[in-house]
Formats: sequence, structure tokens, C-alpha cells
Amino acid sequence: MASRKLMTRTPAGFRRIVLGLVAAALVLASAFFIFYTARLLVVTRGLRATRAGGGGAYVGAVGFPLLALLFGWGGWRIVRALRGNGGGMKA
Repeated sequence: MASRKLMTRTPAGFRRIVLGLVAAALVLASAFFIFYTARLLVVTRGLRATRAGGGGAYVGAVGFPLLALLFGWGGWRIVRALRGNGGGMKA
């Protein structure tokens, strides 16, 4: 039983590094979807110039900003938790 406890224990420094990398990945994903939303709006001229059967542009116009917000929110929560300002996570 004691060996099981030792296996589940991780150093706090390692956990902070992993959470920091996850936060960085989420922020980068958010930046990508912000860029891709802007690109979509430029290429389709504000969704006024879509091809026939180009309904995916409308899906992207809704989905990309939502994904950007979701990833950005997740990264922000992790960074707040790592700084000790609450956030609901123990680092």
C-alpha cells in the first residue's frame, strides 16, 4: 500500500512545469483560432463571397471564435491557478 502512495505522488515543481506547458499550448491554440477566424472573414469578404456549397464557412465563422474563447479561457484558468490567484485548481 505504501508503494502505491509513492507512485501517485509527483513533485510540485514538475506539476507546475506540466501545467505551464498545457497553458502555453492552450494559449497557442487560442491564438491560432483567432488568426483563422480573421483569415476566414478576409478570404470570404465577411462571409459575402462563399462558394456554392460553402456552408462550412458559416460553421467556421461560429466554431472558430468559440474554440478560441474556450482555449483562451482554459489557459487563463491554469495561469491563474499557477500564480495562486484562485482559479479552483491546486498546483
